[in-house]
Amino acid sequence: MTLKLTSWDSAAHLRSPEDIALYLDACLEEAGDDVEFIAKALGNIARSHGMTQLANDTGLGRESLYKALSADGNPSFATVLKVMRALGLQFRVKVAA
Repeated sequence: MTLKLTSWDSAAHLRSPEDIALYLDACLEEAGDDVEFIAKALGNIARSHGMTQLANDTGLGRESLYKALSADGNPSFATVLKVMRALGLQFRVKVAA
């Protein structure tokens, strides 16, 4: 019996704002201090939204967004805030358990 595997693409499953918010919340919880993990998660969300549209909404270059929001990216906090705002997301703070 042959087992067929396919690549998982998170972006393909992020269809609603609620999906996106839950995904990012889970990634932030899982990431700990891993900044690259969070950048990649934002990149997945950006791809689900459409990178060209996101570039237009943020005023940032599409190629710059791809680079910043990759696993190897290191986006500035200003870029993260612009992307979050363009995606209709916002940060909330709560006391750590």
